[in-house]
Amino acid sequence: MANKKDIQKLLDKVEEVTKQKDLDLSSGEDLSIGIMNLISIEEHLFYTSQKTKSKKYLDLLNEIRAMRTELMKEIIKDYEGEVWCISKHLLAASMRLMEVGTKELKKSAGAEPAEALKLKAKAWDLFDKSYKLYSLFWGLNLGVVKIPKSKSQMPNEVKFIDEKGKQKGSTSVFTKLGSLVQRAVDCCKE
Repeated sequence: MANKKDIQKLLDKVEEVTKQKDLDLSSGEDLSIGIMNLISIEEHLFYTSQKTKSKKYLDLLNEIRAMRTELMKEIIKDYEGEVWCISKHLLAASMRLMEVGTKELKKSAGAEPAEALKLKAKAWDLFDKSYKLYSLFWGLNLGVVKIPKSKSQMPNEVKFIDEKGKQKGSTSVFTKLGSLVQRAVDCCKE
């Protein structure tokens, strides 16, 4: 279980990483949301091209993709293997779950009280999953999680790295990351 000392060490690590990589996390959070929307636009342009059988949408898709790629480089400074693609898909999945959660929440407004409670609970669960994926994106790109090298080393926990680069304890990946993102990535800091 994460304690305050562990959380503070993670926050210190994030602060160190952001200084080294010259990242402004509050701007990074805004930029990551913008990137999510660009990914969504890419998807819509693809589907529109197929539904309309019009290739003109593919040119727009290329333009949006180039812009998204350029902007992702501002957040994802160092990556190995497929971390770039994993990051993109974490943002895309987070955005989609957020959108589905919003639709469930909207349905709850016109539903009977018992059904509204179920829909709100479903929306909350989707929002929770969305935030967990978003937190994982930041944990991965700030270098505060160590990805196991093989599937056999991949239980439902991730090893965290302390300020000296050594593994430090283990817990559910989302337990620490949610707290980390909540405290470190604050769009309200000016």
